[in-house]
Amino acid sequence: MSSDSESFARGRHAIVAGAGGFIGGHLVKSLFERGYESVRAVDKKPFDQWYQFDERAQNLVMDLEKLDACHRACEGTTDVFNLAADMGGMGFIENNKALCMLSVLINTHMLIAAKDAGVERFFFSSSACVYNADKQRDTDVTALVEADAYPAMAEDGYGWEKLFSERMCRHFREDFGIETRVARFHNVYGPNGTWDGGREKAPAAMCRKVLEAQMSGILSIDIWGDGEQTRSFMYIDDCIEGIHRIHDGEFTEPINLGSSELVSINELVSVVEEIADVSVERSYDLSAPKGVRGRNSDNTLIQAVHGWEPGTSLAEGMRKTFQWIRGEMLQRDIDKVQPALPFPAAQDEQLEVFPGADERWRGLRESA
Repeated sequence: MSSDSESFARGRHAIVAGAGGFIGGHLVKSLFERGYESVRAVDKKPFDQWYQFDERAQNLVMDLEKLDACHRACEGTTDVFNLAADMGGMGFIENNKALCMLSVLINTHMLIAAKDAGVERFFFSSSACVYNADKQRDTDVTALVEADAYPAMAEDGYGWEKLFSERMCRHFREDFGIETRVARFHNVYGPNGTWDGGREKAPAAMCRKVLEAQMSGILSIDIWGDGEQTRSFMYIDDCIEGIHRIHDGEFTEPINLGSSELVSINELVSVVEEIADVSVERSYDLSAPKGVRGRNSDNTLIQAVHGWEPGTSLAEGMRKTFQWIRGEMLQRDIDKVQPALPFPAAQDEQLEVFPGADERWRGLRESA
């Protein structure tokens, strides 16, 4: 962590919208590490469904699709990190387009509330799904530069919501003076993420499938598509570092935040096989959701603006992810015969005893 980062954070009060999610949980922790005076963590999921729960934060359950909840969430904060959205892997995105579009209410209402509360800086997590589909029809894809979002032909549903919300950020900056920052995430993965249930992305899904095959002794897995579709995958630590660099910096336009290490899904499976020290038979489901044919991040701009790009290799990041998912799967098997302890009752007290919490917030229990 640089001294500049610590200096920027001093005396600031952040809210993380979507704090109960994968990236949000990691971000809350990092904000404390960088010296933010307070962090308000907000998600609509019950506490026992949060991926991570940091007791140092003011943890609140609120539905940020509602304007009143956003006003309450933004009160007294200097910095908003909006990661909240209804999303998942390609299977979820392709089958829940209306739900994905409804996330536009979150960013719209959060921008309105941030303006009304006098928030100084607003970070929005966009996605590589905003990019024009015509530029992603080949496995040997040319890496996407930021200008490739136009002329617009975003991923139906999820991508269009992200692109629209990017424009909202731009116009709130131009018309109301809110310092907005936008990062286009490219396939984030790592520990403490979704690894089953239908919302998981390819890295976690492949770890789980290979582990299931290994544990069952049935050494076969299914792959969506022909396995030749290409992507880049960014490890969570790089994502968090990039969020801070983009949020703290002065560059205001949308910018890629992703690894430039392009791999096919078949190559991703081979990486997992090597980590697991196993070989599996691959069965291809050509009717399953598979997204665009190829997508990679051009990091020329982030290198020029911030002198940095994500640097964790796929092999290194996948090894850490594989080990974490393996531990989760083993724990799940234990829990089947030994029920887990209930979530601590202190989750309710958290809202009353949060050190330094604004008096106006003490006793707050539930969302509007």
